[in-house]
Amino acid sequence: MNSLDFTFLVNMLKKRSGHVLSADKGYLLDSRLGPIARKENFGSVEALVTAMRTRNDERLNAMVTEAMTTNETFFFRDRTPFDLFKSEVIPHMAANRRPGSKLKIWCAAASTGQEPYSLAMILREEAARMRGISHNILATDISDKVLHKAKAGLYSQFEVQRGLPVQLMVKYFQKSDDLWKIDPNLQQHIVFRKFNLLDSFRTMGQFDVVFCRNVLIYFDQPTKSDILNRLAGSIAPDGFLFLGAAETVMGLSDAFAPVSGKRGLYIRKEKAVAKVA
Repeated sequence: MNSLDFTFLVNMLKKRSGHVLSADKGYLLDSRLGPIARKENFGSVEALVTAMRTRNDERLNAMVTEAMTTNETFFFRDRTPFDLFKSEVIPHMAANRRPGSKLKIWCAAASTGQEPYSLAMILREEAARMRGISHNILATDISDKVLHKAKAGLYSQFEVQRGLPVQLMVKYFQKSDDLWKIDPNLQQHIVFRKFNLLDSFRTMGQFDVVFCRNVLIYFDQPTKSDILNRLAGSIAPDGFLFLGAAETVMGLSDAFAPVSGKRGLYIRKEKAVAKVA
């Protein structure tokens, strides 16, 4: 791919999604854009990108952005955040929220839905400890394709075997031909919505817990800082933020403090100061 086309693709992705396509990730172009090139009757990925650059075709731009920003996920991914949600967040919320109130959770990069469904299963299992506190989970992603799959709640045998304990699979999934269908009672507490993290959070409301895992790694430093600082305004004063294992707030935002000994778990800075005081 010539430099003009590659530069166009880098700038287009950055503007539309915030994702930074570095030269060392060029190997992704054939695997992710090849199917689009073939479907749209282009002879190569290079021809596809050249057409995008010369035509300014919004439909092609949207298809390519979605293909380049779709990421892998699986149930209870990295396990630790879900263990911390169960051992740290649930007891705190049970002690500090009134019975009958709603726990509001945002999965800010929900992909194909395994993360919000994993949280829904934990909340169902821990319902007795929640003292009558119900929950709503908002699950957002930039990709229409992954959101469609998430809403359907249908997963292959391979997908349900990745990270999902067999007892939970038996309890919360039903076989549907060659796929596994999630329990509709779990789905009713989850709203899936298309959302770009570059957009304003003003209409999102306030959340008790935000999972924003394994997405900041794709942004440049200023964009990471901007998202983290805006997330601080969307989280309750005693709320929690979960980041991915390779992500941090250090050098990016003064709004959060890590919870000592709890990898990937952060609290609002004023809460941390209050604890010290």
